[in-house]
Amino acid sequence: MNKFFLRLIIILPLLICAAAAPAQTARATKAEHGSQIAKAGFKNEDEIRDKFNNWKADADARAWLATMGYKPESVESVTAVKPHGEKADVEVTVKTKAGEQTEGISIKLVSSPNGFNQIDKRWLRQYVKLWSMPKDAENALRLFLGETPPSKPSRDTKRMFLNELEPGSRQAVIDFFDKNKEQIVSDLIAGDGTHAAGWIMVAYKATPNTRWALKRADTAAAFFGEGKVEITRAGNLKIGRITMQRKGGDGGRETGKMLQFKINPALLLDAK
Repeated sequence: MNKFFLRLIIILPLLICAAAAPAQTARATKAEHGSQIAKAGFKNEDEIRDKFNNWKADADARAWLATMGYKPESVESVTAVKPHGEKADVEVTVKTKAGEQTEGISIKLVSSPNGFNQIDKRWLRQYVKLWSMPKDAENALRLFLGETPPSKPSRDTKRMFLNELEPGSRQAVIDFFDKNKEQIVSDLIAGDGTHAAGWIMVAYKATPNTRWALKRADTAAAFFGEGKVEITRAGNLKIGRITMQRKGGDGGRETGKMLQFKINPALLLDAK
């Protein structure tokens, strides 16, 4: 065999591996960053749970209880726990002479005034069932997520952006979210059922002294839902102050096709 081709056979796999390494490293770095954010969120939830449980000696916890309508002098006991996989990250049971009340709190950790925080992520089929989504809007979102291959040339060979869809499909998505905005925003912010969040807490840790904001879930939903339903220049959807996009990432795995909704929790710090 020609020596040139023999060397090529030996070297080519090494070149391919070397070329793939940066992309693999970038994916690993992104996954590690996501893991660090998740761990920070869990740590923050633990901290808030512990502060509530130490309410007698913790000034922040007493202020939060007052915000929720409890007079510290009337509180007999406070028990805070972390439910698993629910919209409420911490559940606080407050016992007073009048009885017991459990408050669900969704907690958002903020490390930047311009950061974004995922508030909900599911498969499209789950949202279709939850919101009784009509077929035309569902089919449009299948193209958006890549569950259905692009019907024409797109910026991404695996999916289409909303501003690349046919006008009728784009309008079907806008009309659906506009018509059902109140329910959708409430579900995204607070959830429903036994473990729904009645309160939203923002913990801003970009400064030496942590800033806290505690708002009723319906107040937060009204704030983040305020504004038009429209397609962005990037081809995603804005529902007031909420962004809807394809999850992406995940090293090309199927979970990258999930639908996710994001907000900038820092906006709630100064909201009236």
